[in-house]
Amino acid sequence: MKAEDAFNRIRGALGPHLAGFEQKSEHRVYLRVAPETVTEVSELMFEEIGARLQIMTGIDTGEGIEVLYHWALDDEDCVVTVFTVVDRDAPELESIASFCPAAEWIEREIWELLGVEFIDHPDLRHLLLSDDWPEGNYPLRKDCRRRVSSDRADERAAVAADAPPTGGIQP
Repeated sequence: MKAEDAFNRIRGALGPHLAGFEQKSEHRVYLRVAPETVTEVSELMFEEIGARLQIMTGIDTGEGIEVLYHWALDDEDCVVTVFTVVDRDAPELESIASFCPAAEWIEREIWELLGVEFIDHPDLRHLLLSDDWPEGNYPLRKDCRRRVSSDRADERAAVAADAPPTGGIQP
């Protein structure tokens, strides 16, 4: 099956779930879906179409949080990106980790870096950030508050004080 045939098959299978379709190249297509249909669409991509989840990505657009699911159709040599936009103030999506194990870690990353709550995720806990990271402060959001704790500031000052002078020849 060619990539074009695969795209047409997916468009037909998604039917009413499809809110937008854009073919970027002969091997790349973007499909927009409503947040409440992400699980059903992902299940269709994974179990019925046989696509492989390459990765998920998230972007704070300022208007909302865009979550993109990048699915590979290896035999057709193409990538289908299914994406949705969730509300910045209450970003929630159903987890797809129950049927697509590849999503488990990346959902955790998107949760801690962008604040998207993945409902029914089997293990939603910190993966990249320390456990004492300030709640509600998401590093990849445009409004992230960059804070340096007083301990870290003291540590940096101590390191700077012990550093050798710069420039010139040292005895």
